[in-house]
Amino acid sequence: MYQFSLVDEEKMKEVGEIYERVSNANKDYLNLWLEDTFLHWDFWLSVGFTVIPWILFILFRKKDSTHRLLYAGLCAIFITSWFDFIGVMYGLWYYVGKVFPSTPSYMPWDFSILPVAIMLIIQFKPAINPFWKALFFAAFSSFVGEPFFKWIGFYVSIHWNKFYSLPIYFLIYLACHRLSKVNKFEQI
Repeated sequence: MYQFSLVDEEKMKEVGEIYERVSNANKDYLNLWLEDTFLHWDFWLSVGFTVIPWILFILFRKKDSTHRLLYAGLCAIFITSWFDFIGVMYGLWYYVGKVFPSTPSYMPWDFSILPVAIMLIIQFKPAINPFWKALFFAAFSSFVGEPFFKWIGFYVSIHWNKFYSLPIYFLIYLACHRLSKVNKFEQI
């Protein structure tokens, strides 16, 4: 007697084999990270890149705008980490010297440096046209930030050019700037 099933056994088997290879690669990377990164100079420098921007934000933020700035910063974290995840997943670049071996992106860049830079630029001289600020942010991130992280050996681009990053950083800044200008939310 024939039983109808939505389960494709062959597909399940193939996907399971791929996940097993991914799991084994993650275990290999964890072992490498534990031996060659954890508590070494690059680990501590990455911890500094994670913590210091937030300390600077706490010290130099406009106190009355904290929630507004954090809203824009959270948006920056979502966008940058998503793009970073996609780039690593598709083999466009990878990172060395990570704080955590479990995330494919470079946490200090996506969760600290970029969002804090965006938040501080938004609050600095608010009368300046946001397109100029976006251009400054994009140019600095693409032509100073990325090469610096390449130079210290934390970022390896495979199929990526810093010129590709310029419009992406530009749009990320503009999106975050726009969100920082939302005046009020409707009551729940």
